[in-house]
Amino acid sequence: MKKAFAIISTVLLFASCHPESQNKHLTYQNIVIISDMSSRITNKPPKDIDKIDEIVQYFKDECVKPGEKIGDKSCISFSTFSEKAIACIDIDKIKYLGDKQQFINSTAKYQNNGLVHQIKYFKQRVNTTYANTRNKGLDLISILIEKIENEPIIKKNTYLTNGIDTTFVNYDNHIYIFTDGYLEYQNKSSNSQFYFGSSEIDKVRQFCKANNVDIKKALETNNSLCLPPNKSEKNQYINLHVLETHERDKNDSLQTYKYPTGQRDNEILETVWRKWATESGFKSFEWKKY
Repeated sequence: MKKAFAIISTVLLFASCHPESQNKHLTYQNIVIISDMSSRITNKPPKDIDKIDEIVQYFKDECVKPGEKIGDKSCISFSTFSEKAIACIDIDKIKYLGDKQQFINSTAKYQNNGLVHQIKYFKQRVNTTYANTRNKGLDLISILIEKIENEPIIKKNTYLTNGIDTTFVNYDNHIYIFTDGYLEYQNKSSNSQFYFGSSEIDKVRQFCKANNVDIKKALETNNSLCLPPNKSEKNQYINLHVLETHERDKNDSLQTYKYPTGQRDNEILETVWRKWATESGFKSFEWKKY
């Protein structure tokens, strides 16, 4: 009995000497901006730049939070569909906390090359790219798939542990695509599966009229009107945002549309993109007119 009591006491004493684990769950933002740089830029004012400035400001004020937050790991990058990263600010690449905070707050050795300077440079690169780049006829979805699979633009969740405490580091991945939504490109015959231009839009429109159904029902009924899904293990980590600026069937001067509500280009494109993104397994999908 005394021996059993001694064993129990030893176990309790051993347990009391080991503190309970203090696990943490931290979430950071990974913002990826990709612009298609198509001819729509000459058709409309470059509203993209203003919208990208808003995203960059959100990254600074709500993600990194200079002067408020310690140890941020957020990232923002910009590229076109025809190029890899043109500008990138990745806070996680600065490993030591002291250096990281100096960079974030633009102090000490980072006084002239910290976050303030890098954001200014980031915006300059965006402006320069929009001023000098025009790409017509890019196969946007195929290139997007390629970027997700083969370029290091997506961050995966990870964890840090010292044997007792564990910090779980999670990332919200957001891909912002600036495009007019039309999937037209040269040499359609080389890859027609992701092509979706004016003729394909009109096929959906005519099917809706002939069968008296809405766009969603038309796509559910006739699979040939849709884009084929592309399932990828990485898609589940991605919040996909399509931001468009140009509706070809809209008369801006008169503020009128060529087609009635339920048959407009933008409505068809949104439904087609949304079905593709959902079936491809993306975490979420947003279609935004601005």
